[in-house]
Amino acid sequence: MTGLMEDIIDDLSEQMKKAISHLELELSKIRAGKATPQIVDGIHVEYYGTPTALNQVANVMIADARTINIQPWEKKMIAAIEKAILQSNIGLTPQNDGNIIRLFLPPLTEERRRELVKRVMAEGEHAKVAVRNIRRECIEQVKKLQKDGLSEDIAKSGETRIQGTTDKFIALVDQHCKDKEKEVMTV
Repeated sequence: MTGLMEDIIDDLSEQMKKAISHLELELSKIRAGKATPQIVDGIHVEYYGTPTALNQVANVMIADARTINIQPWEKKMIAAIEKAILQSNIGLTPQNDGNIIRLFLPPLTEERRRELVKRVMAEGEHAKVAVRNIRRECIEQVKKLQKDGLSEDIAKSGETRIQGTTDKFIALVDQHCKDKEKEVMTV
């Protein structure tokens, strides 16, 4: 029976690591005044009738700290890429010269920085909810095992370990959010 408990705790850690990875991905999309290729991740372009990731139809490059250059592999894709960027609602207006699309990141105002920090905190809260849901599911599995004959001591020990792991991952979420907040608020 303790082998099952180990499996539950290993599964718990794996699922929580995935929640942290998702949080890191979402936080990387929040721009902190610096150009990064992750800003355009998740944008899909209509390519021969199929929604295709932008980085699969164009080369995404960082020209300088505030400029992203997008060079399509096919010139006829410029209009579709421009349309996809406008529809993605990332807050940037594409400028194209016929060969390359440029995205200029304006300097962030204090008000905009505060809005971004709120978004960071909301992403952190989503991650915490995901971690807590994983904890709840694992504790339910332990209680089910207890009904099936697992001793109460082993069940309590397992629940304590689950809670300890949860606390560790919640602290990790808080740390990621604090780091991102510092990055966003730094001028």
